[in-house]
Amino acid sequence: MDVKELRDQDVSTLNETLIKLLKEHFELRMQHKSAQLDDASKLGKTKRSIAQVKTIIRQKQA
Repeated sequence: MDVKELRDQDVSTLNETLIKLLKEHFELRMQHKSAQLDDASKLGKTKRSIAQVKTIIRQKQA
């Protein structure tokens, strides 16, 4: 997701996006451990997206 799009969203929408990303990251970790994940770079991408969303939430709350 683009950072500009994330900054335009409100905090409740960002929280929903964060929950979705956390679930996706969990599923990817389970696939990686069971050797079913083809592209391991997806783990890093979701982790980065989670960090971006958390940062924007913190900025909006301050």
